[in-house]
Amino acid sequence: MTPVKVAVIGSGNIGTDLMMKVQRLSSVLEMGAMVGIDPNSDGLNRAARLGVPTTAGGVEGLLAMPTFDEIGLVFDATSASAHVHNARLLAPHRKPLVDLTPAAIGPFVVPAVNLDEHLDQDNLNMVTCGGQATIPVVAAISRISEVLYAEIVASIASRSAGPGTRANIDEFTETTSRAMQVVGGARRSKAIIVLNPAEPPMIMRDTVHCLIADADPREVEESVLAMVDQVASYVPGYRLKQRVQFRRIGAEDFANNLVDDQVARPQWQVTVYLQVEGAAHYLPAYAGNLDIMTSAAVRVGERLASRHLSRLT
Repeated sequence: MTPVKVAVIGSGNIGTDLMMKVQRLSSVLEMGAMVGIDPNSDGLNRAARLGVPTTAGGVEGLLAMPTFDEIGLVFDATSASAHVHNARLLAPHRKPLVDLTPAAIGPFVVPAVNLDEHLDQDNLNMVTCGGQATIPVVAAISRISEVLYAEIVASIASRSAGPGTRANIDEFTETTSRAMQVVGGARRSKAIIVLNPAEPPMIMRDTVHCLIADADPREVEESVLAMVDQVASYVPGYRLKQRVQFRRIGAEDFANNLVDDQVARPQWQVTVYLQVEGAAHYLPAYAGNLDIMTSAAVRVGERLASRHLSRLT
């Protein structure tokens, strides 16, 4: 079966790592174009060495490429503001667009949770690195008990946060928090990102705190463990750092102030500690925050491509 050709817009760290994953790991996707705006970027130069067609003309350059009609799927690994421009120019061509920025024009997609619901959409948003790491856990807990409040803290190595990540900090917190409700099922939510300057750089760590109604802790833990295994099937470096933690919440506990006054009082605080180690295809192993985005995007792209190919047979 002939692979579906894809274009990657953005020749920075995320776009280049995505290209390497497509090249090395995918049997249903094939690099058809690498798109950037800096002709001297390592991503464009690496793509050229690999024989991938390139353009430094941005999305306009992609549209002008003689092989553009062969492209069946586009990944956007630029920035939230750039994606708005890119999506507008690509929209008339009706090619599925997988958005790795926090722009959130299309529906939020977390492969382990809700991919099947959105395969007919033209623009799929990959939320954020913190969202891809933590929303599956929130969703796993909400399968067992109502999540009255969810809070996540994503800690990443400062060295792994390039200009695009830093420019999108505000969008990160807003998009992740909103997706925790829309995809994860939380009533209220908050997202925090920490850029840790420690040397040597730390591997991505994520902490998930959920306040839930009454539930059997064993059922909650089993649901979380099953979800971790599901995410690890496409992000091999994704794992729990320790067992799921539970704390009973009393009537006078400060945690009661975090939930809506009109809903039931929380009975348990559930805390989950995660680590995401990168596969080091292009980026260092400590950059799990970038690796989880590209790994999740490849999973989405492969599902979209497989669906497209099945329609042709």
